[in-house]
Amino acid sequence: MPKIILANIVAVFWAFIYGEVIGYIASALEVLPYNKLSIGCVAALTTFIAVNGFYLVSRVTKKSSN
Repeated sequence: MPKIILANIVAVFWAFIYGEVIGYIASALEVLPYNKLSIGCVAALTTFIAVNGFYLVSRVTKKSSN
C-alpha cells in the first residue's frame, strides 16, 4: 500500500478513538447525551480532510519551489 493510504488509515483510527474519549468527557461536563457513532465519525472525517489537505498543500509547495 502507498504511504499516504496507510497514513490516512492510522490517522482516522486514532482520530476516532480520541474523538470518542473527548466526546465522552465533554458530554459529561455539559450534561448532554452521548452519541457514540456520530462523535467518532465527525472526528474521523475531520482528520481525513485535514490530513489530505496538509498533504496536498505541502505537495503543491514542494513542486512550485523547485
